[in-house]
Amino acid sequence: MPGTVAAPRGGVLRDLHDRYETVRDALSRIDKAAGGLGLPDISTRLIEDNGTSDRRGPEVQYLEIFAVSLATHHMLVAEGVEPIAIVGQSIGELWALAAAGHLPVEDAARLAVARSQALTRQSWRGKMLAVGVDGRRAESLAGLIDHPHLVLACENAPRQSVISGPEELIRHVERVADALGWPSLPLDVPHPTHTPAMAQAARDLRATAPRAAYGSGRWRVRSPWLGRDVGDDDPVDLVAGALTARVRMLHTVRELHAAGADVFVECGEWPVVTKFVEASIPGVRCVVPLSESDPVGAVRALAEDSTAIGPFYSRPPVRPGDRLLPSARVSAPEPAGPPAAVAVAEAPARGCPSTTTGARRPMPPGWRTSRTSPSPRSRRRCPRCAPAARSPRCCSERCRTICRPR
Repeated sequence: MPGTVAAPRGGVLRDLHDRYETVRDALSRIDKAAGGLGLPDISTRLIEDNGTSDRRGPEVQYLEIFAVSLATHHMLVAEGVEPIAIVGQSIGELWALAAAGHLPVEDAARLAVARSQALTRQSWRGKMLAVGVDGRRAESLAGLIDHPHLVLACENAPRQSVISGPEELIRHVERVADALGWPSLPLDVPHPTHTPAMAQAARDLRATAPRAAYGSGRWRVRSPWLGRDVGDDDPVDLVAGALTARVRMLHTVRELHAAGADVFVECGEWPVVTKFVEASIPGVRCVVPLSESDPVGAVRALAEDSTAIGPFYSRPPVRPGDRLLPSARVSAPEPAGPPAAVAVAEAPARGCPSTTTGARRPMPPGWRTSRTSPSPRSRRRCPRCAPAARSPRCCSERCRTICRPR
C-alpha cells in the first residue's frame, strides 16, 4: 500500500462504490471519523466524477489516500484475491494494519490525522530528495555533510534511495549529486519524515494520539522499517517509531519474493511501490488495478489466473523430493481466519560445526581436504562430527566430500 502520494483524482472510486458493499461501508467509516475531527467528508470527491482536485490540507490528503487503498483492497478480496501478506510504504503501513483487520478503520483514520497534526505542530523545515543510486552510495552522500538530521530515509530499489534532512542541506546534497551525475528529484510531500529530526513529533504523537484497540487480524502485515511481521505492537508506537526510522522496502520486497511471492498488487491509483518492486526483482509480475481502464476486469483476470498473486498468493508447494533445502514456516500473528503460511528455505550449516558452540574447529591431524569423493572403503567416521554420526561412515554428504584420511 502506498504512502504519501499525490491526492487522488475526483471520481476514482465511483465504480467501486457502486459495486461493493464493503467499499461503501469502509468509506462511511472514514467519513464518520473525519466528521468527528471537524474535517469534510472524504468520500464525496472520490465518488463524484467531476475530475476536480480540491486539496484541503494534509489531513484530508492522507485520508483520501487511505480511502483509495482500503477500497482497492476490498475490491480484491470481494473478487476472490486473498492476501498472504500486506505491506505498506511509510504511512501506508497504517493502511495495511486497517486492511488486515488489526486496527478498526475509524481508529486508523484518527491516528493518521493525529500523526499529521503532530508533524504540523513541529513545523520542521525539511525536504526529502530521491536519488538514483543504491542505499550505500546515498548514505555516503548524506555522510559527506555529517549532520545528524541528514540521513538515508528510504531504500526503495537498487537504484532509488531517498535522503531526508534540513531543506538547506538537501539543496547541497542535490548539487553534489548533480556534479556526480546522479539523477535526483525533490519529493513534494506535506511532511518530510524518516529522520532523527522527527523525534519531537514522535514524542508528541505518543503523548496526544488516541489509543486504539489492536486485534489479531486476518492477514499478515510485513513492516519495512521493523524488518519483520507486525505482532502485538501498539499502533501508536508503530506510527511514532516509523517517523524516525529508515524504510527498507527493497529488502522487504526481496524477502517476500524469496518466500514465494511472484506477483505484487498495488492498492493505489498509480504505480508507485510497484515500480520499486519491478526494479528490485526483474521479471516479477506487478498489477495496479486502478490504473487500468477496467479495474474490476483486471482483478477478475488476476483471480482466475492459477499462478497469481504476489503478496496475495504463495507459490505452489514444492514436493518433498524436489526440495533443495529444508523448509520452515514464517511466524506470524495468530489470524482470525484460516492461516496463510509462507514457505522459506533454511540453509544448513556449512562444514562440521562444534557440538557445543557451533564454531568451526581446525582440521584434525592426519586429515586433509579434498573435493573428490573417496571410495566407500576409504570412508570412516569423521572425528569432527562423530557425535552426530548414525553409522561408522561420515554423517553427511558434506563430510564425505571434504574429509578423508591421508
